[in-house]
Amino acid sequence: MPADEPSAKEETPVPGTVAQDGRRKFGAYVREYRPLPGEVQAVFFQKIAATLSIERLESYGADDASPTVALARYLLNLALCESLYSPLQLCEVALRNSLHRHLTVKIAREDWYDAAAFPLTDWGQNEVAKAKGKIAEAKHDVIPGRVVAELQFGFWTSLFEAHYERRGGYLPVGIRYLFPCLPKSQHSRKGLKRTLEEIRLLRNRVFHHERIVHWTDLDARHRAILDVIGWISPELLQMAMALDRFSAIRSAGLTPWIEKIKQHWPHQ
Repeated sequence: MPADEPSAKEETPVPGTVAQDGRRKFGAYVREYRPLPGEVQAVFFQKIAATLSIERLESYGADDASPTVALARYLLNLALCESLYSPLQLCEVALRNSLHRHLTVKIAREDWYDAAAFPLTDWGQNEVAKAKGKIAEAKHDVIPGRVVAELQFGFWTSLFEAHYERRGGYLPVGIRYLFPCLPKSQHSRKGLKRTLEEIRLLRNRVFHHERIVHWTDLDARHRAILDVIGWISPELLQMAMALDRFSAIRSAGLTPWIEKIKQHWPHQ
């Protein structure tokens, strides 16, 4: 898998959610904060900043935003990450199972990852070895179902590298089996790899509690997650959309979080 990950643009279409550089100023600002009427309580904010770490909040308030706005940005980011969890999980599981089903049939064995007929890259072999090691360490039988479940999302997206078009031999023909509802005009290994890598980067940031609120292409990446699910299973897409709260949270922006802060922890 390539070491370099695709980057997201740093601006946001939602006003007030981006914080610029200049983080050194924010730590002192937290300590010296004297709230105006309607702002968050000073002691409350200082204790929150100490608990979460000033460094974590710096990226949300380093553009001289008030503590109320900085904390609202943090809460909005938290809500966006939460809303993306279910579609990301459904996308990952659907992709994993689709690849496993297809490769089991093509290689004629469930442990296709060990077959000479399907040569993994060195990185892929190492990932399989790590997955087997974790299963054995937990004192479970190392069977295909457990290995497949243990492999990380990066392993599955790596199966769309050029290596598997040249040596694995299951691409691009296999695309129609992996994504039965994908329009034929979009049957491109490179295009799918790019889409899946963008989803993978977002997934990693969401699951590691990192900042995403400032990405301009966040809506497009959310749409891409749903697209991949729908290409595999329209029924699963229906369920994903029924559960989905991302668009509503993204559209509402900072206002609900600012109001919540002012309602519960106002400066008197």
